[in-house]
Amino acid sequence: MAWIPSKTIQINCYFSRSNQPIMTKKLFIRSSFAVMICFIFGFMGVVATQTGLENGYPSLEKPWFHIREDIFISIWILMYALMGVSAGIVWSKGFYHKWVKTALYHFGFQLLLNGFWFLLFFALEKPFIALLDLIALFILILFTIKWFKVVSLSSAYLLVPYAIWVLFAIAFNFEIWRLNS
Repeated sequence: MAWIPSKTIQINCYFSRSNQPIMTKKLFIRSSFAVMICFIFGFMGVVATQTGLENGYPSLEKPWFHIREDIFISIWILMYALMGVSAGIVWSKGFYHKWVKTALYHFGFQLLLNGFWFLLFFALEKPFIALLDLIALFILILFTIKWFKVVSLSSAYLLVPYAIWVLFAIAFNFEIWRLNS
């Protein structure tokens, strides 16, 4: 294996039908930056979550499928990492392309809705408005997956666990609202 400066980061994983490295330097840098942006939004969500956990959340009646807060936060960390890698893959295709721009605009907007959910649900304690936010978020995630698929199939697949997790969050949020209304 030869090392090619500034073109690739040398790793030992290869595609099965190609001898090309999976991760280029551009992909690594852009994915790392995108993951960092997602983690910043995740950190803001943790701040809002901690506010809610200290105030009204413990007194709420919860559904039978409630999960512990540490597991909940761990899953969100994984989702933010997958989201960032996915966005980095799309971004590495070139922001000058209109499909890449469209895909990343959808991604950015869904990231904003994601952050608003933590604020609405935990910090402001508005579960119905948070539920509406989650429904809009899920729809936007589907559009984001559609646009990511146009640019890169693997980036679209990386968002599927996130979409499933948001469906779980919708069910959980609905039950919290129903049980405590």
